[in-house]
Amino acid sequence: MLVEFNTLPDESRVWIFQASRSFSEEELQQLRQELDAFIADWTAHGSDLRAGYEIRYNRFIILALDQTLNTATGCSIDASVRFIQQLEQKYKVELLDKMNVSYKQGDFVAYKSLVDFKKMAKQKAVSKNTIVFNNLVTNKHEYQNHWEVPAEESWHGRFM
Repeated sequence: MLVEFNTLPDESRVWIFQASRSFSEEELQQLRQELDAFIADWTAHGSDLRAGYEIRYNRFIILALDQTLNTATGCSIDASVRFIQQLEQKYKVELLDKMNVSYKQGDFVAYKSLVDFKKMAKQKAVSKNTIVFNNLVTNKHEYQNHWEVPAEESWHGRFM
């Protein structure tokens, strides 16, 4: 059951998929239609899942699930991963690789491998004040308050 992202409770579980590049406006229109269709049909053991999404910076897909109605099961999580894999193939973009880091450079969102990000930290090209995206947040409240933070307030801080 597709609902507006902002209507979901703060405890809603979130999954963040960062794209290796920005989506074009045309791709974003198609992507929204595909997300709408997927979530409208997303179930757990035949029961509707109340979920929503938002797309940030034309490159992050944030999927949120209200688990007060029904919780995600292994099968429903597998279905979402298969859906994201299909998006990766269709748009020729990485969405599931957790060994990459996104961070802000002014108004631009940069995307680097974790190895390159560590090198940049050693070279002082990024600092503890660099705004990073902590894609390990687990619920909507954490996402809204601790996703876009200075590196020192995230797991990224260990490299500074």
